[in-house]
Amino acid sequence: MKISKRLGIALFWLVGLIMSGVILIHENPAASQQMELMKKIISVVLILLAGVAFTVWYDKITSLPMELFQSRHLIWKLAKNDFKKRYAGSYLGAVWAMAQPVVTVLMYYLVFDKIFGSKGPELREGVTVPFVLFLTAGLVPWFYFNEALNNGTNALLEYNYLVKKVVFKISVLPIIKIIAATFIHVFFVGVLLVVAAGYGYYPNIYTIQLVYYSLCLFIFVLALCYTTCAVVVFFKDLSQIINIALQIGMWATPILWNLEALNSKWVVILKLNPLVYIVNGYRSAIYERQWFFEDFFSTMYFWIVTAVLFGIGTMVFKRRKVHFADVL
Repeated sequence: MKISKRLGIALFWLVGLIMSGVILIHENPAASQQMELMKKIISVVLILLAGVAFTVWYDKITSLPMELFQSRHLIWKLAKNDFKKRYAGSYLGAVWAMAQPVVTVLMYYLVFDKIFGSKGPELREGVTVPFVLFLTAGLVPWFYFNEALNNGTNALLEYNYLVKKVVFKISVLPIIKIIAATFIHVFFVGVLLVVAAGYGYYPNIYTIQLVYYSLCLFIFVLALCYTTCAVVVFFKDLSQIINIALQIGMWATPILWNLEALNSKWVVILKLNPLVYIVNGYRSAIYERQWFFEDFFSTMYFWIVTAVLFGIGTMVFKRRKVHFADVL
């Protein structure tokens, strides 16, 4: 079903107005009122700017999501083939994809838990989260982000023979790489649940949020990849830059350390990283027993940033698309 341009714009503004209203009436008595007011003003201004941009560039922004929806069956088929092809010819197949992250987790566990005796954060008085559970809950989304961003960025380079075909919708290439990475991610979520159960944190109603946070991460990395895959065709060094940025990003994201242990000024700065919302979300779903909407402004901030990045990615991809075949 195709939505008319006028209706699409009207729906976007309606959602934006509802979000703005919810933001304005939200109150957190425990927080600084000055900080809360600043967050409200910034959030509403960003929503307003997003609405204006969506109205002006409606056709460019919506064309890509529509292509993906129309090609959903092709995307699913290609994603499964991509996953199978990656490990074709090896005796252990997909086991190799799972081996490296598992070994990494074990090494961090031996070094930080057994050798240095590191402890996880304190949930409440007398109850401390086991470090290996704290660590695994942070590494699982990070491994997914790392693999999906790298593979999605290089999707056009890897499938350059498809890019040169006039009738093929090349916009599906980044998403099939991310879906292929999702298959491995599902396995590691299972490992995370087993580790949690081993320490007495059994699945409960809050665990359902792992689906929500996985979806958040999927959309966020997809938004990034439409920009990076379009740029890397013309600037091959971007792949190396991304690898370095990921090494830095792992330490800038609270994976090996606890965000709450820092000075409040640094907490505010580091929370600008959308991955902080994801990593904390995985931990909330496993052992903190907290709903995602309880961290209200972080949720709003994440989705506003993701929407802006997706809009930018769509426009960059569409603008550079006509030159891909010539360069490749």
